Amino acid sequence: MPGTTPEPPARASWENGWTPDTSRAPGTRRLWLAGTLALATIVACVTAIALMDNGHDDPSQASGAPSSSVSATGPGLISFGTPSATGGTTTPATRSGPPAARTGTSAASDPHESAAGGSGTAKSPAARTSSPGRAKPSATHRSVRSVNYPDRYWHISGDLVKLDPVASAAARRDATFTVVKGLADASCYSFATADGTYLRHRDFLLRSERDDGSALFEQDATFCPRTSSYPGAVMLESVNYPGRYLRHRNFQLRLDPYQQSDLYRADSAFRLVGGPA
Repeated sequence: MPGTTPEPPARASWENGWTPDTSRAPGTRRLWLAGTLALATIVACVTAIALMDNGHDDPSQASGAPSSSVSATGPGLISFGTPSATGGTTTPATRSGPPAARTGTSAASDPHESAAGGSGTAKSPAARTSSPGRAKPSATHRSVRSVNYPDRYWHISGDLVKLDPVASAAARRDATFTVVKGLADASCYSFATADGTYLRHRDFLLRSERDDGSALFEQDATFCPRTSSYPGAVMLESVNYPGRYLRHRNFQLRLDPYQQSDLYRADSAFRLVGGPA
């Protein structure tokens, strides 16, 4: 039978001077340290929460009084956790009510209604004239003379109106009109002839026709004076085609849209005079 190696005898505790403590389990000291640390953490969290709750319930904040200093818990907590005061703080001035009403001349909705300059003339016919000519008598005999062709007048030729020189008595009669209040707008003009017709635009050409009693005829025969860039002259805008003005082209009177050119402004400027010489 083979021999066995005997185990070495255990050392007696008296040989190294240390005696194990058998009254507690191994690692107890570490457990106590961990528990103490956890308890301290919990206490710190509870304290912080209590301080935050006290900040929310601060009577000065609830009453709306502005606070003079930031709480000791830090600006971050106050800015996010505390509602802003409303009673004692000064807020920036804000506009209350509708915008201030315009004073003086009110802006017109029609782009052709903007006011003219202080000199009484305008670079464009965008302004309604306020000259004494608008407060006209119910019927006035006038001839219409061109600004850039002062020896030519509106003259009925056939049933069309052209810009012609006037030399005879018959031509002077056909170049003289009765200026009455506008058929479609009493603040504007209509031009009646000696034989009872009116000047009206049709196909954008100015012509002499009899009143058929229709609203369209009344509008076609009504022209509103506008300020011209030439002193003493007016531009005549169609009441039913805003933005179109009577002007001569190839000595034919027609209704053309406004153009930003000196030639157009000259061709569309007329003076209402007593009659051709």
